[in-house]
Amino acid sequence: MSILEVPGARLYYETHGSGPLMVMVPGATGEAGSFKLVTEHLAAHYTVVTYDRRGFSRSQLDGPQDYDHRLGTDADDVRRLIEHLSDEPATVFGASSGGVVVLEVLTRHPSVVRTLVPFEPAAVRQLPDGQKWLDFFFGIYDLYRQSVMRPAVEKFREQAFAESDRHVMAHAMDPKNGEYILANASYWFEHELRQYPAIDLDLDALKAHADRIVPAAGRESRGYPCHEANVELGKKLGRDLIELPGGHVGYVAQGAEFAREFVQALARTGHGPKV
Repeated sequence: MSILEVPGARLYYETHGSGPLMVMVPGATGEAGSFKLVTEHLAAHYTVVTYDRRGFSRSQLDGPQDYDHRLGTDADDVRRLIEHLSDEPATVFGASSGGVVVLEVLTRHPSVVRTLVPFEPAAVRQLPDGQKWLDFFFGIYDLYRQSVMRPAVEKFREQAFAESDRHVMAHAMDPKNGEYILANASYWFEHELRQYPAIDLDLDALKAHADRIVPAAGRESRGYPCHEANVELGKKLGRDLIELPGGHVGYVAQGAEFAREFVQALARTGHGPKV
């Protein structure tokens, strides 16, 4: 457990295992603990780094924030973390809004990325009906502002995610399961729910490094927006999607199986050590 001082924040991070460096970027919870179950298994093959994104949990803000360019700041934090830990590029995995972050890392800082695994990034502009989903997210934010958090979270889960994900997400949102849960959710509602899905990805920059990208999604998420957005992104980049156990939060619901198939997929596609 360590702290990295970066402009405007103090990043909390943890390092587990040994081998090639893998940095895992969390989604809406913003918290390193999202990957606890898969880290236990991935650490047999990788030096796994998990961290709290700035403004979430133990990664405290320290000074003014440029919220108009927050995605760039998030990507820069990943770059600084990799450069702090290694002289070599890393495998970078990002889930949901963390998937949007890692795509921005490759766009802005390709020198620190060996392999990029965007897992169900919330990049819904890739969808033919992407505006419908952006309108939905803005409506969820309005509901949050009108009636506090619970009804907004429930509507968000019910419409955007598979049934298996809803149970895991509901459990994760119980304030009894962590001291930062409500504060993290509020921070996400204010600074991420509307902003990150609305990002226009730099497809030209991503195509220039497409051979490093391994798009991934949960098998149980088929038909839901983040899965389908990654299908569309893969087509635009000429990259095949790999499917892993579970849904949008399969790394929580089926940690061991998710990690095993993930490592096998990286090896099979030439992006990881042989297993």
